[in-house]
Amino acid sequence: MASEKVFNALKRFSTCDIGDALVKLNVPYGGYLHGLKMFSPLQQAGETKIFGPAYTVQLVDATNTSAPKPAGHFADSIEKDSVVFISQPKGFYSACWGGLMSTRAKYLGAKGVVIDGCFRDINEHREMEFPLFAKTSSSLGNNTFTRASALNVPVEFTSPEQIRPCTIHPGDLIVADADGVVVIPPSKAEECLGICEERAKIDELTMEALRKGEEMGATLARLRK
Repeated sequence: MASEKVFNALKRFSTCDIGDALVKLNVPYGGYLHGLKMFSPLQQAGETKIFGPAYTVQLVDATNTSAPKPAGHFADSIEKDSVVFISQPKGFYSACWGGLMSTRAKYLGAKGVVIDGCFRDINEHREMEFPLFAKTSSSLGNNTFTRASALNVPVEFTSPEQIRPCTIHPGDLIVADADGVVVIPPSKAEECLGICEERAKIDELTMEALRKGEEMGATLARLRK
């Protein structure tokens, strides 16, 4: 687990800052989950950012009778201040999350939800200003399509552009904003923070120089050695 000090300090950085730092730390894909974008409270706009430990939900095909079943509804086990991460099986065009689930998650104190799959009820999410990130939306619910199987287990993310699995573990730090979604392994959090802080100072000087009319090439060569 990242210390409270590191956790709070990382909150001020964007997914761009954190992703670049994680690339330097050799985290696969810089922890970036390609294809997931913000749909609520606005679509890829505004200052909304969520940051918190992952509460993972593994869904399976509803016809899979051999996979385990949770004792209760997965939405009732959401922990306060967590970021819900839903892993939907590939190839489904149905939604696995909707307005009712966001209502419950918000009541329980979740920071937001990230869905490796589809959702619905977009206006309900926006009306309650609940942060939601996903691949796309759908008009169909999950009934007869998918169901929850395992809670707080490692889940894998892949995309056509990122074919090597990126594993999200319960408790991994998820940061999501208008630029996308990035996952921070807690073991890398302190090093990530150090790189972010160093890079922030350089970026500030770089921006200052560019606003004064300095050339991009010379400025980068001077400041980003």
